[in-house]
Amino acid sequence: MASSQTLSLGHSPDPDDAFMFYALAEHKIDTRGWNFEHTLQDIQTLNERATRSELAISAISIHAYAFVSDRYALLPCGASMGDGYGPMLVVKRGVEFPTEAQALKAWLRERLIAVPGLMTSAWLSLQLYLADPSHHAPPAHIVVPFDEIFPAVLEGKAEVGLIIHEGQLTYRQEGFEKVLDLGQWWKAETGLPLPLGGNVIRKDFSLAERSEINLVLRESIEYGLQHRKAGVAHAMPLARGMDETLADEFIGMYVNDYTLDYGDTGRAAIREFLGRAHAAGLIPEIVNLEFVV
Repeated sequence: MASSQTLSLGHSPDPDDAFMFYALAEHKIDTRGWNFEHTLQDIQTLNERATRSELAISAISIHAYAFVSDRYALLPCGASMGDGYGPMLVVKRGVEFPTEAQALKAWLRERLIAVPGLMTSAWLSLQLYLADPSHHAPPAHIVVPFDEIFPAVLEGKAEVGLIIHEGQLTYRQEGFEKVLDLGQWWKAETGLPLPLGGNVIRKDFSLAERSEINLVLRESIEYGLQHRKAGVAHAMPLARGMDETLADEFIGMYVNDYTLDYGDTGRAAIREFLGRAHAAGLIPEIVNLEFVV
């Protein structure tokens, strides 16, 4: 496979992904002869495309990786980890809900929840939170594109919204109250960050090619972190409802040391997340994690 090949690169239309791939998009680094064709789609669509092996490289939910690990390897860079924060459950301002843990779980099981996709890590983390031997059915839910969850709840199509991306910072100004932060719950439960997303590469690339491509992607992330102001400015067209200060805060949540490399902690977090999912019957088999080296 010649290194002049054009590689399809899928990622979300979000400030953190745009920041991560700023150097690639603006040709700021040496790509070692590889060409990258950027495809911006919501994470659920990217998850579905990964099940069909459509993109050479893609952002993916860690939940979805359980279903594509036979055809994709995890790149050690590009992770989105929620270290004490993550997907949130929100309700319209003024809606009352219990705060005691067991009462809150019981309350949520009786609500209709708008979720951003059934292969998202947000959905898996919600199911893990609500897991109970006496309740085998998943919580009542409707699937809504992530950027339409606020309207769905405001219009009464759902009672609770499971929000991801910039909604975690803008929910108050949108007229919502936080019910639960699943990343905070996971951190208290396990002591680990919540592994939300990562980048994967198809296994039809040789080991040497995977390593070289990983180095290019890592250098793109490093360049953004070293040229933060320019990287944030590049990401602003995708910063829905955020000014530059808020966008910079959001980028800092999901582009950090874990994004350069999962490290031992990040790898342990994925094993714990998918291990619990398998034990709860939420994914079909134990996942053998294969990282590019």
